Formats: sequence, structure tokens, C-alpha cells
Amino acid sequence: MLTNICRQARNVASTRGFAKTSIFHRFKEDYSTEKPISLVGRDFLTLRDFSKAEIQQLLWTSLCLKDRIKNKKESFRPLIGKSVSMIFQKRSTRTRLSTESGMVLLGGHAAFLGPSDVHLGVNETIRDSARVLSRMTDIILARVYAHSDVEELADEASVPVISGLSDKFHPLQCLADFVTLQEHYGYLYGLKIAYVGDGNNILHSLMYGCAKLGIDLSIATPAGYEPDPDVTQELIRMYKQKKTQFCMTSDPLEAVYRADVIVTDTWVSMGQEEEKTKRLKDFAGYQIDRNMLKEANANWTFLHCLPRKQEEVTDDIFNDKNSLVWQEAENRKWTVMAVMLHVLQDYSPLLPKPKFIRGE
Repeated sequence: MLTNICRQARNVASTRGFAKTSIFHRFKEDYSTEKPISLVGRDFLTLRDFSKAEIQQLLWTSLCLKDRIKNKKESFRPLIGKSVSMIFQKRSTRTRLSTESGMVLLGGHAAFLGPSDVHLGVNETIRDSARVLSRMTDIILARVYAHSDVEELADEASVPVISGLSDKFHPLQCLADFVTLQEHYGYLYGLKIAYVGDGNNILHSLMYGCAKLGIDLSIATPAGYEPDPDVTQELIRMYKQKKTQFCMTSDPLEAVYRADVIVTDTWVSMGQEEEKTKRLKDFAGYQIDRNMLKEANANWTFLHCLPRKQEEVTDDIFNDKNSLVWQEAENRKWTVMAVMLHVLQDYSPLLPKPKFIRGE
């Protein structure tokens, strides 16, 4: 049944030229009348909680910070005297470095709390930890196993809480993905992303982000590894309202058909090591390789949140000129900086607003 959904999308794709033109004209927006967007005091736990305009604001600010600080070598330190406490139940390279270096660039301070420093809900209740950290720092960023833990932190804290990852969502990663694609293509609306792999936290965040931003999404997962059914049902409703395409299949070739962007992720997440043998067997045939990408658009691009294993994507694709993984990794810094800045104070980017719709 899932395969049929994607085949229906393939038939529709044969008339994409006309369909795209009509859709772009129907949904083209007039940004001249938009009001400044404030995210001060907001938690950042899932893209589900944010509107299209709010997500675009974060992407815009990310690009502006990158332009001012990296390209123009400006010293921009609006968060002097501010601090972020970083609770990490799960180790990370990109989340930790992007947050620590990003907060320093903005003038603030980052305090890292690993598993040996804080045990959420063990030596101290999550409620008590949230209240203590709220009195000592201005933001709490938590990278946790259970999404319920970061939700409880947000409920009990009196400062903004940012999810650095949970078992259900990874919104910071998907912001970086969207910034990377905006830089490369110059627009987001109307792109087709194909996700091939495990129906995990990356995919859940990607599903919400694509639906909000008007990006077509096709998903290929092995049987038993589909995304959360509740997320899927909500996304089907959202895509119908947006009049963009969403499909699921167990066939990777169906998913990548005419895709602009191919995304995959680890097949064995942290905490799933005991399932490795079974997972590698179940994901046979899902490796991103040259043969699979013959079905994609000729100028495809590739994303992977890292770290990657060779069984997930071949070396030639990973290192191809169309692979954007290193820009994607760098953009983790600019996007978390944008989130931290916006939850603490209003910011109006100096960079002209990106054209999120092609031809806008």
C-alpha cells in the first residue's frame, strides 16, 4: 500500500512543470506587510510548535549571523553576561561544539554537564534540576534519551529550554539542513526531499519542517521501521492542507524518484547497539549508492547528520561534489546561535530576507 502511494506521486510528477507554476503563484506571499516575529521566552523542543514564518525567521537569522560573523568578520556579542547550561545524557560532537562555540561568539558562556555531572531524575528530580539551572543560567539545552524528559524540563524551568536531541525529535539538526538547502538552491518551497533509512527522530523533525515549509517529502523505510504513526497521521493532514506531496514506501528507488535532495541517517542509534546485527540485515538494500541515485534528479544533493557508516552511504556519494554534509555540519553552529539569540531577545537580521520560494 505504501509503495502505491509513492507510485501515485510518480504519476503526478510527470506534470510537475505546470503544477509547480500554479502552486507558486497561488501561495506566493507578500513579505512587505509582515510584522516582526518575537520568539523571546519560547522553548524549542520540536518544529511542530513553530509556524512557517517563525521557522523562516530562524533560518534568516542563521544566514545573517553566518554572513556577519564568518564572512564579514564582525564582532557581534549581544549575549554578554548570558549563559547556557548543557545537559548531555548522550555524547555528541556537533551539538556540543556548535552550542559552546556559538554561545562564545555571541558573547555568552556555556556550561557543559555530562552524565557524571547530572543524572536527570536519579540523584535529583527533573523538576528540581530545572529550577536550580533556571536560577543559574539563562537557557537550558538538553540532549536526552526520552523526549518526556526534555518536556518536563521545559514545564518546570523558568528559562527557555532547547532540545539538543531526544528519542523523538532533533529540531536543531533539521534547521541546519534547511539552511544548507537554502544556501545551495536559493529556495525551499517546491523542493523534493527523499529520506531513506530509519524512521527516527531526524525523520520526525524533517517531516514537520517540510510540511511547514512546503517541501515535498518521500520516505523509504524497511517494514517495522516506519516513523511514529501519530506523527505520520498528523503529517498526512498537514500535507493535504498545504497541497504539497507526501508519500511513504518500502522501496528506496520509489522514494528517490525525481528527488532533489537525498537524506539518510544512522541505522543504529545510540542505545540500540544490541540491535545492530538485526538492523544491518533489515536495512540491506537501503545504502545510498550511485545506482539508487540514477532515479533522482540529475543535480541531486546529499545530506547526512553524521557520524556516518559506510553501510549507510557509499564513499563516492558521501564525498561527491553534490554532497553537502560539511556545510550541513557547520550550519549546526549558526542555527543553534539563531535559536539561542531569539529565545533571549528580539533580533532583526541585517541580511536581506531570503527568497524561500523560487522566482520570488
